[in-house]
Amino acid sequence: MFEQLKSGEAQFETNRNAGFTTVLTVSRDGVFNGQSAVINLAGDSVSEMIVRAPFAEHITLTTLRGGTYPTSLMGTFSALRQMLLDAQRFQEIKKIYEKNPRGLKRPEADLSLEALVPVLNREMPIVFNANSEIEIIRVLDLAREFNLRAIVAGGQEAWKVANELKQNNISVIYTNIYNLPVRDDDPYDYLFETPTKLQKAGVKFCIATGDQGAEVRDLPYHAGLAGAYGLPKDEALKAVTLYLAQILGIADRLGSIETGKIANIVVADGDILEPRTNIKHLFINGRMIPLTSRHTNLFEQFRDRK
Repeated sequence: MFEQLKSGEAQFETNRNAGFTTVLTVSRDGVFNGQSAVINLAGDSVSEMIVRAPFAEHITLTTLRGGTYPTSLMGTFSALRQMLLDAQRFQEIKKIYEKNPRGLKRPEADLSLEALVPVLNREMPIVFNANSEIEIIRVLDLAREFNLRAIVAGGQEAWKVANELKQNNISVIYTNIYNLPVRDDDPYDYLFETPTKLQKAGVKFCIATGDQGAEVRDLPYHAGLAGAYGLPKDEALKAVTLYLAQILGIADRLGSIETGKIANIVVADGDILEPRTNIKHLFINGRMIPLTSRHTNLFEQFRDRK
């Protein structure tokens, strides 16, 4: 994904005006989404913007339309499992050839399988976009079978398997506070309470939007809403700062204000998690970034729609 980046600042103005300094970027096409990158939203060159690349391999548990395989959740997991098995064999064949190539056919290149080798070796995490309980359970099964460093993104029903997630040391990038419940008979507010339930179960989690639309700018209010439904205020703030950095493996560089870390800092006129708060100043890598347009807080957005 980072190969598609272009240096410059105009493309990220909206996100910066909302107080964002760093994002995780990845394609969302198909089942295999490819590898993601963690980038700062300003820099004179692409290399200056990149914080960590690649970060992880990403999988979306989706079924394909038009009769194209896989057309079911079971088929999706079957395809994933077969790809991982193929990658295992690919790695074994390469090791055998590299140890003693004499008399052996040179292994054919396969970029798709090559990309999964670091995942199988636990050198790179794999992020599954999974929401329902059954999806997450199958992610747990696959992670155990192949000893994967798995992360669940989405996590709408993660609270139902919180103990299993904790036992298997699987983190959750929770993106569903604004979404509707999975089933009609689910309580309307259980999505607001999920971060609290994950925190009480000891699951490492963060709060994100998982979206590149207008909802992205409302991320601080997602965390604030979780705080209104039982998540301690300091935990809500960490859920969009330090805990996110920990899950992304960049807590030694970002996520908190400490000596030696990258100086990505946001200055606001109030509590950053409150709807009436406005962003006043933004620093990325120690450099003040001009806010090129006025950011309207959530309260003003609703007022302007009337």
